[in-house]
Amino acid sequence: MHRPTPDPPGPGQESVWDYPRPPRVDRTARRVRIEFGGDTLVDTDDVVRVLETSHPPVYYVPIDAFAPGTLAPAEGSSFCEYKGAARYFDVTGGGQVRRGAAWYYPEPSAGYELLRGRVAVYAAPMDHCTVDGVEVVPQPGGFYGGWITPDVAGPFKGTPGSMGW
Repeated sequence: MHRPTPDPPGPGQESVWDYPRPPRVDRTARRVRIEFGGDTLVDTDDVVRVLETSHPPVYYVPIDAFAPGTLAPAEGSSFCEYKGAARYFDVTGGGQVRRGAAWYYPEPSAGYELLRGRVAVYAAPMDHCTVDGVEVVPQPGGFYGGWITPDVAGPFKGTPGSMGW
């Protein structure tokens, strides 16, 4: 499969095609807010993001930033060749539950230690996920957990035909 033609980044945009592989983890001064079931689950500026070629950033926030009782261990696990073994959480808000809507790396691989004690959330099953007050668009395809904001240019992995990117 061929690499797609990157969209030209506009002013103030990053191209996801300039992100590295293997992925990089960095701190960001951005504010993340997650709402579900009418409840605010997270509102924090203690944020790190994972940047990987062809993917919008995945935002990780401290597990302690979640409102009490909003995360519960879920069934299943997955493995990332870079970050290690992931576990999942069910997310609860306003009396609603979204199964497996968040994940974390209990023992992240070397180079990804900044992810320890942090959780990422799929945006699609939530009411609202924002970065600096801007509503995010979920990464397409349902498998990946990136958050698309106006400051990133694609195209983004997850669309039909992008499996080999």
